[in-house]
Amino acid sequence: MGHIRDLAALLTRTGLLLSGSPQRLFHQFGLLRLWGTTLAGVVVSGAARSPDRPAVIDEEGILTFAELDDRTTRLAVGLPLEGPRPRVGVLCRNHRGMVETLVACSKRGVEVVLLNTGFGAGQLRNVLTELRMDLVVADAEFAPLLAALPQSLRRVVVWADRPGDPAGAGRTIEQIVYASPAPELRPPQINSRTIVLSSGTTGRPKGARRPPRPGLWPLASMTSRIPLRARQTMIVEAPLFHTWGYAALQMAWGLRAPVVLRRRFDAEGTLRAIAGHRDVVVFAVPVMIQRIMDLPERVRGRYDTSSLRIVALSGAALPGELATRFMDAFGDVLYNVYGSTEASWVSIATPRDLRADPRTAGRPPRNTRLVILDDRDRPAARSTIGRIFAANELLFEGYTGGEPTEVRDGLMSTGDLGHVDHRGLLFVDGRADDLVVSGGENVVPRDVEDALLKLPGVHEVAVVGVPDDEWGQRLAAYIVTRPGADLDPEDVRSYVHTQVARYAVPRDVHFLAELPRNATGKVVHRWLTAAPRTATPIIPTAVPPPPSTEDSPPAKPPTRAGRQVSEEEMGLEGRVSWPSAWPPPPVSEAMPLAAPYVTEPAEERPQGPQAAAQ
Repeated sequence: MGHIRDLAALLTRTGLLLSGSPQRLFHQFGLLRLWGTTLAGVVVSGAARSPDRPAVIDEEGILTFAELDDRTTRLAVGLPLEGPRPRVGVLCRNHRGMVETLVACSKRGVEVVLLNTGFGAGQLRNVLTELRMDLVVADAEFAPLLAALPQSLRRVVVWADRPGDPAGAGRTIEQIVYASPAPELRPPQINSRTIVLSSGTTGRPKGARRPPRPGLWPLASMTSRIPLRARQTMIVEAPLFHTWGYAALQMAWGLRAPVVLRRRFDAEGTLRAIAGHRDVVVFAVPVMIQRIMDLPERVRGRYDTSSLRIVALSGAALPGELATRFMDAFGDVLYNVYGSTEASWVSIATPRDLRADPRTAGRPPRNTRLVILDDRDRPAARSTIGRIFAANELLFEGYTGGEPTEVRDGLMSTGDLGHVDHRGLLFVDGRADDLVVSGGENVVPRDVEDALLKLPGVHEVAVVGVPDDEWGQRLAAYIVTRPGADLDPEDVRSYVHTQVARYAVPRDVHFLAELPRNATGKVVHRWLTAAPRTATPIIPTAVPPPPSTEDSPPAKPPTRAGRQVSEEEMGLEGRVSWPSAWPPPPVSEAMPLAAPYVTEPAEERPQGPQAAAQ
């Protein structure tokens, strides 16, 4: 009965029952029952109920649900796959070719591995070897990375910026779609599994096998805390290879909403895209709204963002100060989703929660259990820090490499420390393995970061533990200052001493031009600690605000199937200020941070301390 009530509530509050004839509605639900709520199922059923409704909008134009259904059927038939359970790696940016590949694989029942576009050659080779892929579907720009792989590995090219790009790199999706028939497909005997790679911020990425979505219950769970509605326009800026971007795609199509995709994020382009649509939802990661707030106020003021209804964030910690500034500028539209690749979403902070305390991760949505356990696996008292465990219908099925997971009474560890306060709000205090023990005292770096973000002149900060011969560990703070700020290490230490306990004051203070982040926007702590450790500023200059893209060249015109969309609507042109990788990791682990979103060649950008000196 509980699931039936959830389904009824979902259909009512999202408006899924308000459009279309009864015959089409029954046909849609019949197809969902046949195909399930997989990507294939939501596209097939969406095409049956709303064939002419836009499903994808990108720089190539518009694809309706009917067009997407037809193209993905042809692609599913034509993909060069053999064997009973082939495995396909997808190395693409956010565009129609990637989602067409995902839907086609879902129609074939093929296991899909979402490959991080920030991988270096060594990481990519390791992942492809360990997971034994039969086919790689990739954008042409990644051909140099694939060149070092065995020639026996089949390749299909998805997106090429220049006509000559695909040469020698494999067949293109367009060639396959054009040459393949479109028979009536039956659902596969085994539903497609998706393997999402962990971010690798603390080590080697691990493959997490995600199960097929269990009906509409995940959507009912999410909409119990975030007021997503049918017919809203969903701008998905979060990378589709990441759990949050992939989930956003599934939720949008479950609501039969059009998905707006852009291959490269830039802050002003996002504002332009918002201004070009009505009733807008944006799915992003926290660093993206940081880049929006970094824009000069005169640039932000050019765009009418009154259509913005929801900005849903996940994938990294949201600084409380940033949450407040964003809501003050754009209204109470911010929702912060806390979760993990393994546990999916765990809790959601609404604007009301964030106004009560901008540091909170909120409360669990429907059908999610959350428990804080102490060191003896007992429920911790209110406001006591412990290990976060959660359970819902979307827990992953395990790591592909067989690595162990920590489970207690059906609850899975997220690997984080946290506490629940007297109001029932969850606070994430940091990674369990980030806890710093200095002189016998436990220090949570997140508390020190929150304190430092309140210091005038501090733009971004990361605090980590480093080895110390006397105390075991000591704290090191890595700070990006605001333009014009004049801070020195003693200023920082003196301020922090007034905010936290004496043993939590960082003894090492470094000033950087930018924090090293991976392709999903997370700060990579092990790259920070690879930098020279000194108590004097490494980089005395502040990071400049991102440039206005007013004079940027126009985006390339559409070259494939689909109706053209104006540049004003899409917001395609422009640059971004995603940080480049620093300090460089070993070649075998290289993950160039600039690669996912930067429009200029990464090799032309100076890196590390030398960048500020030039």
